[in-house]
Amino acid sequence: MDIRRVAFDHPDAVKLNDEVQAEYHVRYGDGGDATALDSSDFAPPNGVYLIAYDESDRPVATGGWRSQDANGEGNEDGDAELKRMFVIEQMRGRGLARRILTALEDDARAAGRLRMVLETGTKQPEAIALYTSSGYAPCTKFGYYRHHESSRCYAKTLRGDL
Repeated sequence: MDIRRVAFDHPDAVKLNDEVQAEYHVRYGDGGDATALDSSDFAPPNGVYLIAYDESDRPVATGGWRSQDANGEGNEDGDAELKRMFVIEQMRGRGLARRILTALEDDARAAGRLRMVLETGTKQPEAIALYTSSGYAPCTKFGYYRHHESSRCYAKTLRGDL
C-alpha cells in the first residue's frame, strides 16, 4: 500500500469523496455530510489529506485532518479534526483505515496539534469501533452536527505531556 499526500481537490480525492458522500446518503438519507470543507483546509502545515493506493495504483482509502482552534462550534485550541476517513468496500477489513488514521495522527502531532477530534454517527458502528479501539474517547460534541441526536464525537490526546 502506498500512502500519498494529495490536495483535497485532486481528482482521486474528489472521486473518493463522492463515494463516501454517497455512502453517507445511503446510511443517513440526508444527501451526505454537509460540513463545509475547502481544499485549503488540508494544506500543510494546517492539515493534510492522504490517499492510499493499491499495487495497481488504484485509490482505495482516504483521510485528512484540518486545524481547528477554539470556536463557536465546540472546538478547543490545538485540535486537529479528522475528516473523510473512507475505505472502498472491496478493500475493507484489511487494516487500511487504521494505517491512514495512524499516519494522520503522526502528521498532526508533528504539526504541533494537541488532540485529534472527530465526529461520526450512530449508523457507522465500524467507524466507532475503529476509533474506540484506537484510543479515542467520547468528548463534548462539536462541529456542524453537534446538535444532532445521531452524532457522536470522540477525541484522543496527541501529546504525552498533556
